[in-house]
Amino acid sequence: MTALDFTHDPNRRSWVTSADSGDFPLQNLPFGVVAGADGEPRGVVRIGDMVLDLSGLAASGLLDDEAQIAAETAADASLNALFGLGSGPRAALRRVLHALLVEGAPHQEPVAALLTPLRDVDVLLPARIGDYTDFYVGIHHARSVGALFRPDDPLLPNYKWVPIGYHGRASSVQVSGIPIVRPHGQLKAAAASAPTLAPTRRLDFELELGVWIGPGNRLGTPVRIDDAESHIAGYCLLNDWSARDVQAWEYQPLGPFLAKSFGTTVSPWVITPEALAPFRIPFDRPDGDPAPLPHLDSPRHRAAGGLDIELQVHLSTARMRADGDAPTLISRSSSRHMYWTVAQLVTHHTSNGCNLRSGDLLGSGTLSGPGTGSEGSLLELSQGGAQPITLPNGETRTFLEDGDEITLSARAHRPGAATIGFGECVAVIEPAVNYP
Repeated sequence: MTALDFTHDPNRRSWVTSADSGDFPLQNLPFGVVAGADGEPRGVVRIGDMVLDLSGLAASGLLDDEAQIAAETAADASLNALFGLGSGPRAALRRVLHALLVEGAPHQEPVAALLTPLRDVDVLLPARIGDYTDFYVGIHHARSVGALFRPDDPLLPNYKWVPIGYHGRASSVQVSGIPIVRPHGQLKAAAASAPTLAPTRRLDFELELGVWIGPGNRLGTPVRIDDAESHIAGYCLLNDWSARDVQAWEYQPLGPFLAKSFGTTVSPWVITPEALAPFRIPFDRPDGDPAPLPHLDSPRHRAAGGLDIELQVHLSTARMRADGDAPTLISRSSSRHMYWTVAQLVTHHTSNGCNLRSGDLLGSGTLSGPGTGSEGSLLELSQGGAQPITLPNGETRTFLEDGDEITLSARAHRPGAATIGFGECVAVIEPAVNYP
């Protein structure tokens, strides 16, 4: 686990004035990839409403040793190589960046020359994703969805013993801002004798955390639970869009396929483990639940294996935007509701010897809370489509309609620490294309 240091001091401010408020203060400093006027992708660090060019910083002569290596590596068109360096160089670069951007820092003029307003760049996917795995660690979501089909026994027997997951489609993971086209799929009504191919009528969002893998592991070599954090490069928001009617017909016996592979949206900024160090919390299980198997448990992990991040979902319809209405908050939840931790996901994923690689992406699964208003999907909010939710302008929704825009956001805050955020993970639903 990352120790706290001067980069977490909540009393320090940046000379970059836009960093004084919002998600990206001096204590955050996430990585990303952008393209400027020349169209060339390059690695950057975000501070306030600006991005700092890491290629220029590496050439400035202001860095040395591990920080220099990290900046040179992160200046590439993707962050895969930076992820592979591990926490040492990444943390060294964070410390130097903090020293260069804090109020009263020397070298402000050459550093300011490396800053570009966010509005002047295109934000890109931060890494080349080799593999994408989506888990199912939100127990309240699992319970709610299970109750729709198995009211008397909503959780399957394995849920509290093994982190459930499936392999998703890496090629359709897109960065925030790219629209999602309503997918076609096989749909079968209960009374129908055969399915039909048609656009999904039950399109849904899923509120998730994404996890970027840092250094990988060799094939055949599992990652121990107390080493798992060293394989994590950072976090993002993740919306694993779902076609619920397609899923209901196709998922047996092998699980999700076309109902999920048409699109996944991630936020562009890689929030580092170092930035989230003040928001680690103990991990424990409710009384009466089985303890994790020994390979998924340790005293160190129980002491600080969890994360405390507030999550929100806003919905904006096409009519709302046309009328100038603000998006509506439809869900508020927290990463506290993860039944399995990120470290347990890494350890479980590799427990059979599976090799993770730098830039692989893990999804947490839908992170619903226990109460009304904390549901992480419309499937739960509308009780399987039986109870439409009513928006402030009188519109109703059971599932998403064309023109609807979903925005995920997240902030981590606690007394004695600077609040940091993730930015937005947003996409609008476009109509289905005409099938040939």
